[in-house]
Amino acid sequence: MKFAVFASGNGSNFQAIDAAVKNGQIKAELALLFSNNRKAYALQRAQDAGVPTLELVPKEYANPQSFERDLVIYLKEHAIDFIVLAGYMRILTPYFVREFPGKILNIHPSLLPSFKGMNGIKDAFTYGVKTTGVTIHFVDEKMDHGPIILQESLAIREEDTLETLEVRVHELEHQLYPQAIALFSEGKLKIKGRKVHIISL
Repeated sequence: MKFAVFASGNGSNFQAIDAAVKNGQIKAELALLFSNNRKAYALQRAQDAGVPTLELVPKEYANPQSFERDLVIYLKEHAIDFIVLAGYMRILTPYFVREFPGKILNIHPSLLPSFKGMNGIKDAFTYGVKTTGVTIHFVDEKMDHGPIILQESLAIREEDTLETLEVRVHELEHQLYPQAIALFSEGKLKIKGRKVHIISL
């Protein structure tokens, strides 16, 4: 199977995923790093890793539909089987999701359905919860909503600052995301309603 990683920023999750491909944990080809931001450091990480890159900037298109149409055409021409969102700071339209049903994974830095949106770590920290964590889920047409693949909790320590919590959450992301991608690429995930079952082959 061939997959693409979508990233808009630093690309630390891309780095962890690429390492998991190279060490054989993920038995699929990391065929593309796509970014909607030409300044994303993820692009440099991909180039250093020898992974092909693609940059398309939404503001250079008349509307979101034409932007995503070009992206879909590219992905299908290059036989991309599934997509991994890793810090992709743009909500996919229903059109795009329908083009890859059940084939888009996303990571979110909280225990969904709590603290949806762009600032999951900060929102949990500010709210004062004692436990947060990481969620990996399938993408559907609603934000941070699709069936959950894996979740792992993380206790917020008394001495944590927002910065130290961010570091710890990202470390957990780098462990958990490759696990979920490996399960998906090996056909070990089955969706039933809102539940995702891990099956042994």
